[in-house]
Amino acid sequence: MRDRNTNGSEDTGQTVGAPLDLNLLRTFLTVYRTGSFTAAARLLGLSQPTVTTQIRTLERQLDRELFERRARGVTPAPYADELAARIVQPLDSLAAVAGPAGSAEDALAEPVHLAGPAELLSRCVLPGLAPLVDKGVRLRITPGLTEPLLDDLRAGRHDLVIATFRPRGRTLTALPLNDEEFVLVASPAWAERLGAPEHLAAALHGVPLVAYAEDLPIVRRYWRHVFGRRLVRQPALTVPDLNAVKAAVVGGTGFTVLPRYLCAEELASGALVLLQDPEDPPINTAFLVQRPGTSGNPHVALVRDHLLQAARDW
Repeated sequence: MRDRNTNGSEDTGQTVGAPLDLNLLRTFLTVYRTGSFTAAARLLGLSQPTVTTQIRTLERQLDRELFERRARGVTPAPYADELAARIVQPLDSLAAVAGPAGSAEDALAEPVHLAGPAELLSRCVLPGLAPLVDKGVRLRITPGLTEPLLDDLRAGRHDLVIATFRPRGRTLTALPLNDEEFVLVASPAWAERLGAPEHLAAALHGVPLVAYAEDLPIVRRYWRHVFGRRLVRQPALTVPDLNAVKAAVVGGTGFTVLPRYLCAEELASGALVLLQDPEDPPINTAFLVQRPGTSGNPHVALVRDHLLQAARDW
């Protein structure tokens, strides 16, 4: 309960018209962006109790609740959205001015932590990183699934994440990176046995299905988009690695659906055969995701811009 002055008004702990502490606003914006006191503390180099104290101090000064505490992190209160919109541009501009001096190439920067799907990293991203390393950029690459990688990004464990979908909310900035086309493929032996059936979807029910996961996320999407129906069947083989899925099908284990970039060489060599070439194939857009604001590491922008440029040729 707040104390009241002799005139009956609430005592907010702040002199009317007194300026707000920029450090408190900076802490608030970091918590707002990460959705977590713990993650904000890690990014700011502070202890979690210090961040909590600073947010409570700012709430007293503003006489407003800024965050609703939940089991996992915090959710911005309505006033927090208004405050963030007012301060984000000036604070980010100030951070840019106060950042490391000198060019990005000459700055002594920390490693850039980049994460994304293992297959896209190995097939497209990693082969093109030599120019960055030549410039002195140090990289730490983490493969993984999009959801946990985005959670780690919010928590400050990554600088950039390649996501298989656009993240919701305003705490992350997502830029379209590239479109991947999904293709229905099998080994030449299975393609020959199938021939050219009038109803391919029905014919494939007699062929073993190789999938990335038990719930068939990629294959089900292909079925809905191309055949206009729901796929109801169990995979013969599952392995959570699209390169391994490809290897199994190349070896003659049934059919699957893969991103075209991942099997382009096998299609060209004849190791895999395209079972169907629809005019409107299913497409998935990958996004390059970063926490909003100016990073203290000048090499993050170098990696981001390099990936956006390189993705045009993937």
